[in-house]
Formats: sequence, structure tokens, C-alpha cells
Amino acid sequence: MAGDFDLKEYRKRMDGAVSSLQSEFSGLRTGRANAGILDGVMLNAYGSDVPLNTVGSVTVPESRMLMVNVWDKTQVQAVDKAIRQSNLGLNPIVDGQSLRIPMPPLTEERRKDLVKVANGYAEAAKIAVRNVRRDGMETVKRMEKAKEISEDEQKAHETDIQKATDAVIAEIDKNLDLKSAEIMQV
Repeated sequence: MAGDFDLKEYRKRMDGAVSSLQSEFSGLRTGRANAGILDGVMLNAYGSDVPLNTVGSVTVPESRMLMVNVWDKTQVQAVDKAIRQSNLGLNPIVDGQSLRIPMPPLTEERRKDLVKVANGYAEAAKIAVRNVRRDGMETVKRMEKAKEISEDEQKAHETDIQKATDAVIAEIDKNLDLKSAEIMQV
């Protein structure tokens, strides 16, 4: 009966939090133009919130410039507004149906702000991992109460869940340290 509990399912959910964190980190500026920086930008288009890449294409024509080519000219102002409100510190220049986005050099103060944003993303990922751990612990306790597993099996599963949680949180901390170092690099 112990086969009813699958640690792999919980580990997969925890790894999903790490993947999400890495995609959020790719959107943080480090001084160089990177098309991934705009991946998290959402705008109100056609009556609903949609990602920027559904209304235009993002290219990197030079190392300190992004270019957004908006396919529908009625959405240019919405894209401009969304980028300005994205908390990325970017100021697009509207050029017809395109937006040129110069990447300003990062000041020391802005770098520290970006590290704080990265810390916030990492903390959100840790919370997600802890929520998965809580779900796993509750499942194991329910299984023991229902006499599907023994008390010893419950303790063993709880230990496995905690080990998986600790490993994933250590991975999140490592990713945060790497991103913080990348941001603070001059």
C-alpha cells in the first residue's frame, strides 16, 4: 500500500517552482539587451491581459537596444504603457508601429533594487516549494489516519519530503546568488 504515495510528483511540482524562478530571473536586466527581459510583460489587448509576445515580436538589433515590432498598430500605445509600467526601468520610444527601447546603463542604486526584486522572486519560489511540502505532509498524514500506510512509513515519507524540500530551496538560493552576482557585476 505504500506505493500510493509518489514523491516524484511532489518533486516535480517543486522543480516547477525553480523553473518559474529561472524564467523570472531571465526577465531581470543585467545591463545588456536581452529579448527575454520582456517575457513577463502583460498588456491589456482585445479585452484581456495577454503577454507582449502575442501582439508583437521582440528583437535585439544592437547590444544596448531592444526593438518591439507590434503587428496591430492599434496596440502600440498599450505595449508602450505596459513596458513603462513593468518596473523594468525602460522607456520605449514609439517609432510608427515599432518601439525602440534603449537599455540604460545600470546605476549602483538600480542594481541594488534589481537584487531586491530577485530576492522577492526567490522568496515567492520558496513559498511555492513550502506549499508543495505542506501538501505532501498532509497527504501522508491522511494516508496514515486511513491506515493505508504505517506510522513508520509516514515518518519515512515525511523525511523524504523534507529532504526534497531542502534540496530545492538550496537550489533556489544558489540561483539567487548567481543572479545577484550577475546583476552587481560592473
